[in-house]
Amino acid sequence: MLENEITNQSQDGDGYHNAVNKMQDTGNKRPIVGLGVVVRKGDKVLLIKRGKPPRKNQWSIPGGAQELGETVEQGALREVEEETGVEIRLIGLIDVIDGIFSDDSGNINNHYTLVDFVAEWVKGEAVASGDASKVQWATLDEVDELVEWQETKRIIRQGMSLLKDR
Repeated sequence: MLENEITNQSQDGDGYHNAVNKMQDTGNKRPIVGLGVVVRKGDKVLLIKRGKPPRKNQWSIPGGAQELGETVEQGALREVEEETGVEIRLIGLIDVIDGIFSDDSGNINNHYTLVDFVAEWVKGEAVASGDASKVQWATLDEVDELVEWQETKRIIRQGMSLLKDR
């Protein structure tokens, strides 16, 4: 099954509502809050290769779902530690985006509200764990080659830009 990205900008009027209704028919009635972190160490950013859907086997930033009872900041710190084993210091919020994925028939499979932070590496050796099958410190040029989703590339560049004077 191929995943097609749908955004509010690409759906107008009834088309968007019809897609949401199809999502509800499949049992997924609410978006999931996803957390992502652009972690900088020098001039490199920490990437993980996703071990599970969505975007399985694609390079991305560390992150995952917010758990009940934790703040988005706590969840971001937890996810980076679980997936990579590194300790970070959160610097700030980069952006909040929607990742809405449908099948070829237009049924929405997943809707993620993604809260992306920027952070600096504090300590620890990056080792793949949890939902990450691989980890890698990458330059921005390497990010352009490795990362497929344009939104992830944008978030990484925006996060690194926020840290350029630190």
